[in-house]
Amino acid sequence: MFDTINEKKFLLKQLVKRDLTSKYKDSVLGVVWSFINPLCIMLIFTAIFSVLFRFQIKNFPVYFLSGRVIFDFFIAATQGAMYSIRGNASILKKIYVPRYMFAIGSISYEFINFLISLVILFGVMAITGAPFQITTIFAIIPIFLLFLMIIGVGLILAVFNTYFSDVGHMYSIFTLLLMYASALFYPMEIVPANIQMIFSLNPLYAAIICFRDCVMYGVFPEISVLLYLAIFSVMLFAVGFLVFRIHEKKLLLEL
Repeated sequence: MFDTINEKKFLLKQLVKRDLTSKYKDSVLGVVWSFINPLCIMLIFTAIFSVLFRFQIKNFPVYFLSGRVIFDFFIAATQGAMYSIRGNASILKKIYVPRYMFAIGSISYEFINFLISLVILFGVMAITGAPFQITTIFAIIPIFLLFLMIIGVGLILAVFNTYFSDVGHMYSIFTLLLMYASALFYPMEIVPANIQMIFSLNPLYAAIICFRDCVMYGVFPEISVLLYLAIFSVMLFAVGFLVFRIHEKKLLLEL
């Protein structure tokens, strides 16, 4: 079962619907939390870094939130995909379901949360007087490339986390380091030049600056940065599916 495209679409919708209902099942505010959380985080970071440390960043709330929405989407989606096989072991042992669909379902669910965060970002831009540029349309390019990267990373993590449960703990440490290497709340200019070169190799940072260029600064992303993001994303996407296909049949033996 679930071999045709229509069947896979149906399965994907059901997985996303399940994640949505289970997350807000016992919550009074429900989906409103998806609006409250990023707003609270933005206010806290704005108070700490733009007031206390006085970083010279024009419209810091938009600068921070435009980076944070990309970072949160990457982390939440890859973590969801990482636990998708172990978390659905009871289903996978009973019936045949394309195993990668659970990872794609988790990523799709987080993409919905990402779209909600974009609504908040555009609302903050309107409140703070940030102009809406025509280049905002081109933000779909880094978002699409980021989506490919997330699928690749998520599938790789799903495989490794099925074999080694410690991968989840290690990834939590890695994501903390990744946050500081992505220039979410500080200008890259304050970082020493040699460290800047290392940070520039971070594909997530490339996605963030490309997104900021389109949405915040009103310019098309630098071609070299966008090309680097594209190559890295496509490569990870291909490697992720290859790794998952190789290990797909062995995963149930590890559950």
